[in-house]
Amino acid sequence: MTPEENLLWYQLRSRRFATYKFRRQHPIGLYIVDFACCAAHLVIELDGGQHEMQRGYDERRTKYLNEQGWRVRRFWNNELRENLEGVLTVILQDLSEL
Repeated sequence: MTPEENLLWYQLRSRRFATYKFRRQHPIGLYIVDFACCAAHLVIELDGGQHEMQRGYDERRTKYLNEQGWRVRRFWNNELRENLEGVLTVILQDLSEL
């Protein structure tokens, strides 16, 4: 796991985050997602600079996950480092909408 994934996992694990259970490196079909809340069908992905070059792959992956009933929320690594509280607020909003 990257340092950013470890940082987010610390916040999400053991039902610390609004009592929702998250799994890390969770398989969904052909893909392994960074974090998943199975009860809410919410996937959280953290992207680094290399993901700019993988745009087509990410779009196909997101399309597949959406077709399976999952909502995908992506954050850039620097977004997490610079604004952890803001990222957590967005995740909580996503969970409350589901």
